[in-house]
Amino acid sequence: MKAIQFHEAGGPEVLQYDEVPVPEIGPGEVLVRVHAVGVNPPDWYLREGMKVMPAEMRPALEFPLIPGTDMSGVVQAVAPDVWGFAVGDEVFGMLRFPGFDGRTYAEYVAAPASDLAHKPAGIDHVQAAGAPMAVLTAWQYLVDLGHDVPSPFTGQVHQPVPITPGMTVLVNGAAGGVGHFAVQLAKWKGAHVIAVASGRHEQFLRKLGADEFIDYTRTRAADVVSGVDLVIDAVGGPDSSRFLTVLKRGGTMLPVFFAQYDPDETASLGITVSNIQVRSSGPQLAEIGGLFDEGKLQVGVDSTYPLPEARSAHTRAAQGHIQGKIVLTVAGTCSSSRKWA
Repeated sequence: MKAIQFHEAGGPEVLQYDEVPVPEIGPGEVLVRVHAVGVNPPDWYLREGMKVMPAEMRPALEFPLIPGTDMSGVVQAVAPDVWGFAVGDEVFGMLRFPGFDGRTYAEYVAAPASDLAHKPAGIDHVQAAGAPMAVLTAWQYLVDLGHDVPSPFTGQVHQPVPITPGMTVLVNGAAGGVGHFAVQLAKWKGAHVIAVASGRHEQFLRKLGADEFIDYTRTRAADVVSGVDLVIDAVGGPDSSRFLTVLKRGGTMLPVFFAQYDPDETASLGITVSNIQVRSSGPQLAEIGGLFDEGKLQVGVDSTYPLPEARSAHTRAAQGHIQGKIVLTVAGTCSSSRKWA
């Protein structure tokens, strides 16, 4: 079969379209013919050698590596001890995360059945492949963590804040993968949602349910917003603390990516900061799948590329300002579609 792999850390140029063996399945696994692959930040973090992590937390990498965790496809074989899936089933999932052995940038993948759910009938393979990591991150932050594993960044077990009608939720980086699902889930729960993104994303986010929109290139959220119950910061970074002042006392800050906060400052403001490391969960995806089928959740697709053009997909990711998700197509297509222009 064909797969994307890399033999050394580096930029998009290290990604190679190689011939590799079809994986064999073990106990608890199914073999999936991959139709589409979601592109996520951990994919390029891995490609770059995990430089995004503090040196003491970086894992030792053994090359070559096939990146990828998210995929949608069709079951080709099932281990004898697996129930609930059969040959021919359409499935989607985030495989073996946290970890580096998802290996979804390939024509076939051996997938733990526990990481899979049946693909919702209401979305196609491209949309399904774009969903798992981003929607599970938003779900585990906002709705149900689904495990009791402490965050490796704080040592604490995250407790989702119950979102009730009338609450105000601000989502920074609202147009991206996690952000656009956070907007929809908060709205589904009845919140008043304020979306922060660049102006080109306003129509997209209003269609997803955002009640207010702030173009951060023109307006600082801290200058016009206050009394917010919950902030989901899907951007993170050294400037995340600028959103603390929009929260009311007793509010909660949820940084999705690496961000540091002064504990003395948050304590003085009465603000709780909590984060997670998203974990694979087939059962949660099955539950979320019902929302896709009911039309209560949508997957935004920024652009698609054939698997051999993974370098171009990673180059697009580096440009930023992504609207939804970037997806690699594997089966049944040979042309790329670039939708951000």
